[in-house]
Formats: sequence, C-alpha cells, structure tokens
Amino acid sequence: MSTAEGGGAAIADRELSIFFSEFSDFSRVILAVSGGPDSTALLSLAARWRAARKNGPVFVAATIDHRLRREAKKEAAAVARLAKKLKIPHHTLVWTGKKPKTGLQQSARAARYSLLLGLARKLGADAIATAHTRDDQAETVLHRIARGSGINGLAGIRRRRERDGIIVLRPLLDVAKTRLLATLRQARIPFADDPSNRDPRFLRARLRKLAPGLEREGIDAAKLSLLARRLARANTAIERTAAEEWKRALRGTSRSAFEFDARSYFALPAEIALRLLGRAIDGIGHEGPAELRKLEALQAALADAQAAKRALKRTLAGAVIELVGGSIHIDSAPARRKPRPRAAARTR
Repeated sequence: MSTAEGGGAAIADRELSIFFSEFSDFSRVILAVSGGPDSTALLSLAARWRAARKNGPVFVAATIDHRLRREAKKEAAAVARLAKKLKIPHHTLVWTGKKPKTGLQQSARAARYSLLLGLARKLGADAIATAHTRDDQAETVLHRIARGSGINGLAGIRRRRERDGIIVLRPLLDVAKTRLLATLRQARIPFADDPSNRDPRFLRARLRKLAPGLEREGIDAAKLSLLARRLARANTAIERTAAEEWKRALRGTSRSAFEFDARSYFALPAEIALRLLGRAIDGIGHEGPAELRKLEALQAALADAQAAKRALKRTLAGAVIELVGGSIHIDSAPARRKPRPRAAARTR
C-alpha cells in the first residue's frame, strides 16, 4: 500500500537519529538486505547515520538467497558491492533443501529468520534490523483481518521485539515506501525488483492491488498503521492485566495441571478470562498454541455450562479442560496414538 501522507520527500540526515537512535544500545547489528528498495534504503541510511557518529554499533549486511529465483544470486552480489562501497561487511546466506509446495512464503520467512539468527549468534551480534515500512504494516493489518486475528495479531508488526534471544528492530516502520524510493533516486542507488511481490497467488500481492480503492475510501497505509499502534497499546495494557490475574489465579496450583475457581474466572472481563484460559492450555497442552476461534468456542461452552450448572469436559491443543464442582481444571491430554500401518493385502 502507499499513501500521500509524508509525500515522496527523500530522507534528510537530520531525520536519521529518529530512526536509528535505538541502535546505540547494541554492539553489532545485522542488516537484513534483500536488494529490494526498502532494504537497500535501510543499508544506505544506516551507513549514513553511522558515518556521522564517533561511535556506534558495528553493522554487518546479510542477504538471503532463497534459491527460488535465478536472479537472486545476482541481486545478492549487487548488495555485496554496495555494502563494500559503504564499508560494511556482507554475507550471503542460502536456504538449501527441498522447498514446500504449499505455504511457500511462510516457510521462506521462517527460513530467513533462522538463517539471520544463526549468523547473529555466529558473529556475536545482539540485534537484527529489517526494512519493514508503514506500507508493510498496513498490508499486515489487512492480512490479519482476512485471517480473523484477534487484538494481538491486529497490533501488527512490532517496532522492536525479541526473537530467540536476539532483538529484532524495524527502524523504518513509520516511514512511507515512497520516501525510501525518493531517497534512493536522490542518491542514485539502484535496487532489485522482485516480481513475486506482484504474484496474485499470494495474498499480500492481491491486497496491494486493492490499495488504490481502499485509499479512495480513506483507508490508507497511514490510518492502518495508526490502528496497529493503537491496538498494540491496548494489547500491552490487556496483557499486563492478564499477567497479574494469572499470578493470582495460580496461587497454590501445581505445575502439572491448572485450576481456576469458576466463579472468580467468569467474573473477569471476557478478554482477560480468554487469555488466562489460553495461557493454561498452551502451558499444559502438547499440540502447540490453541487457535483463537477454538479458544473462543471453548470459552462460550464453559460459560453456557456454568450458567446451566452442569459439568463439561472438552479437549483442545493437547489439553483436557473440565468444568466440575465449581472449578475449571486444565490437564494434559493423553498423547494421540498413531494409526497402525495396514497389513499388506495378500494376493489371491
């Protein structure tokens, strides 16, 4: 998505401290640079910011070759040349192995972060910076609306968060893509064009095509990004309250199972109660995080059973949830048995 807000003005040196002030907290930062316009601008702007300072973190550029396009090798080489010109070390990391037939973008994203985190640990870097922009934030919000995400998901991309002990920074998250393009044009820095960004097989590409129509109705990247910031603020407050209620609810509870007093549980605001239930199931279950829609259905069933004063027993995400005798018990469910292989059919 794009927006007219902020125009297409190139980024001036006086603005760099706004974007990169957090970087001073780190000794070594990996810059994830694909060669596209956003990440190329990140590399150039970070080098400009660092050059104007007497001290600061060591930058290392890293490009991921997903081995999905023939052009990727040349694009990585172009990034290496630019990094050398900017006096920043560069590494090309390759996603090897067989590629999945479905969920390709999700798998590529997971592989990308795995490779970047591996390089960070190898080099002793304490942060990774990616070039997500305000346009990416807007697309993420729309993408998660389509998926039926809750408040946490609709809060979008976080400017700063921890991933496996490494801090991930998004310094350009409030910057419009048009400004990055203007910055590159002004500096006469070339960049690559990834056609997969326009591939209609992928939801994000289809959402980009919807952008002009949404903007005409006032739903532009700036407003979607503002929505994400407001929801992130609300989510932080809700999580803090949920954490406090969690501590109170689990006093005296064993770690092998969880138990809530049903009356106290249903007296809580519904969102807080839902998060407590999710924490308990995720903590005791063995099939991964519970899906939000399934968690909401379970909460509704528990509320109905409580109102009717009847017992209820359900399973979800590898946990057994039981409402009985004024308490909600959450215990680990028995592991599912793998089906026995069928015996080979005898020839007649």
